[in-house]
Amino acid sequence: MAPSKRRNVILRITAEQSGKRAKIDLNTKVKDVLQDKKNANDVFDILELLESEKEKDVVNAVNACSKLFSTLLEKKDLFLGKLPTGEEEEAFIGGLSAEEKYRLFMRQRYSSCVEMLLEHLDHELYSVKESALCCLMKFAEGEGRHPLEDLDWSEHYSFPRELLQGVVDRLLSRTTENSMLISRFQEFLEMEDVRYYVMSSIRENVGKVLAKNKGALIPVYQNNVFALMSNISIPSQESGLTNFMIKQEAKHDDWKVAKLNEHKRAFEKMWLGFLKYKLPSNMYKKILVILHDSILPHMSKPTLMIDFLTAAYDVGGAISLLALNGLFVLIHQHNLDYPDFYKKLYNLLEPSVFHVKYRARFFHLANLFLSSSHLPLYLVAAFAKRLARLALTAPPTALLIVLPFICNLIRRHPSCRVLVHKPSTQDEFVEDPYLMEEEDPAQCRALESSLWEIKTLQSHYHPDVAKAAGSINTPLSGLEDDISELLEKTTYELMERDLKQTRKTVPLEFETATQLLKGGGDVLGQHFCLG
Repeated sequence: MAPSKRRNVILRITAEQSGKRAKIDLNTKVKDVLQDKKNANDVFDILELLESEKEKDVVNAVNACSKLFSTLLEKKDLFLGKLPTGEEEEAFIGGLSAEEKYRLFMRQRYSSCVEMLLEHLDHELYSVKESALCCLMKFAEGEGRHPLEDLDWSEHYSFPRELLQGVVDRLLSRTTENSMLISRFQEFLEMEDVRYYVMSSIRENVGKVLAKNKGALIPVYQNNVFALMSNISIPSQESGLTNFMIKQEAKHDDWKVAKLNEHKRAFEKMWLGFLKYKLPSNMYKKILVILHDSILPHMSKPTLMIDFLTAAYDVGGAISLLALNGLFVLIHQHNLDYPDFYKKLYNLLEPSVFHVKYRARFFHLANLFLSSSHLPLYLVAAFAKRLARLALTAPPTALLIVLPFICNLIRRHPSCRVLVHKPSTQDEFVEDPYLMEEEDPAQCRALESSLWEIKTLQSHYHPDVAKAAGSINTPLSGLEDDISELLEKTTYELMERDLKQTRKTVPLEFETATQLLKGGGDVLGQHFCLG
C-alpha cells in the first residue's frame, strides 16, 4: 500500500507544479508581449489556452488576456477604426507602417479574444463563465475610456454598445438557464450607463428573438429575460444617478444616460416590448407579484400597462387575483377608468379563492375596493351574498376572514341590514331568489334574498367560526373589525392555538373506579346503580 500512496503523492505534486508552471509561463508571456513588440506572436499561445479542456488553464488564460489587452487599450496600442475584411485587408495593410501593422495585428487578436470569451459565456463550467463575464466587462470599461471606433457622439458618446450587446445576447440564451450568471452580472447593473444600455440591448434582443418565433413560447429564453430585467431597478431621483462606469469628460450633463427620464423611458420600452408577447402562465405570476413595487413606479407612463393587466385579469384564477394589485395602483394613483371592474371582481369570487396562495392579498385588495361609501346598494349586497354562499363550503381559516368581511360591508352600508332582518315565514320552505350563476351583480337579485347562510354557520363545528357567525345576531358596532391579522392565519396555527389552551378538569364521579373491567356484576352494580 505504501508505494501506491507515495506514487499518488508524487502525481499530485507533479500536477500542482505543472499548474503553477503554466501560470508562471502565462504571466511571463504577458510581460514579454507588453515589454517588447518582437514577442507579439506569443499572444497566440495565450489564446490557445482559452480553448483548453482544463478548467484552471482556461481561467488562467482569461486572466492573462484581461491583463494583456486592458494594458494595450490603456497604452492605445490597438488599431483605431473599423477593421478591414476580405480583399480590402491586403491592400489596406500594404499602406501601413510597421507600428500601425503591429497595432492592427494586436487589434485582430483582441477581436478573436472577445469572440472566444463570448462563447465561454455558454461554457458548461460556471467558473469559466464568470471569469469570461468579468473580463468582458473590464474590456467594456477599457473601450469606453479609450474608444476603438468612432461612435455617435451626439447620442451615445464613448460607450462600447456593440460589446455590451454581445454580452446581453449570450446571457439571454435560448437553451441554457443562466440565472446564476445573471445574478453575478447584477453588480454591473448598479452602474447607470451599463444599466441604460443593457435595457436597450434587451429590447433589441427580445424584438429579434420573439418576433422571429412569431410569439411562440420559448420558456428558457423568457426565464432568462425575466431574470435579467427583474434585476434592474432605477433610482427615484435624478440626483441618485452618480455611479457611472465611464465618466464622460465633455457634455456629461447633456448625456442621455445622465437623465432620469431617459432611464424611465428605456425601462418602459424594455418591459412593454417583452410583455406584448405570449408568456408562460408561471411567468405571469412572477411578473404580477413584483409589478406594483418594482415595475410601475419606474415607468414614465404606468397607464401603458393597462393592456397587459387586462389580458392577465382575463386569464382567470390566481393570475386574475394578482392582476388586481397593478389595477389598484392604476385606478387609485393614475385615475384609470376601468370598465366593468366590479363585475369582473365579483366573478373572481369562486370556491377556489379560499385555497389559492394569494388569498390574503386578494381579500386585502377587495377590502380596499369595497371601502367606498359611494358604491350602489345592489353591488355591496351582491358581494355580501356571494361571499355568504361560498362560506358554506369554505375552510375555517377562510371563514374567519369572510365573516368579519361581510360584517364590515354591512357596517359601511347600513342599508344592507335588510339582508339580516329579512321577514320570513316560519315552518314554511321559501326558495332563495338569489342567482348564484348570474355573472352581473346587478341582475343576481341579492337584495331580494337574505344572509341565511350566516345563520347556518352559527352551528359550525369550529367554535371560533360559530362565534364569528353569531355576532350578526346583535347590533353591529360602528367600529369595523380589523381583518389584517386574520389574512395570513393558517390551519396549523389554529390547531396549535387550540392545543395550547388550558382545559378545566371536570369531575366525573366521587369515587374513582379501580376494578371496572375486572370483576363481575357486583362491581358494575356499585358504579352503575341507578338508585
